Amino acid sequence: MSITVLLDVQFRSDVPTDTVEAAIRETLAQTRAFDGCESLEVLVDDADPTRVVVVESWTSGAAHDAYEAWRATPDGAAAIGPIVAAPPVARTFERTIALG
Repeated sequence: MSITVLLDVQFRSDVPTDTVEAAIRETLAQTRAFDGCESLEVLVDDADPTRVVVVESWTSGAAHDAYEAWRATPDGAAAIGPIVAAPPVARTFERTIALG
């Protein structure tokens, strides 16, 4: 069963926007190429442009778990690591409510 992950990321305010966007692109190119990733979208907070939410769609919870495990390795270390203000917060959604 597919899942949706919302990843809330707060970037440091002292880092130039172009540096942040380049790190996001590099990191998410790796994410997009990871087995089981179906789609990605980055939403920038209107009130705080240093905060983004990454909307991820995965084929399964196991695929996302494998991705998270890879990110915890030296090979999977994300380019955004040095420029985040706090650890990202992930929320995972598997169950949906049918609307009719």
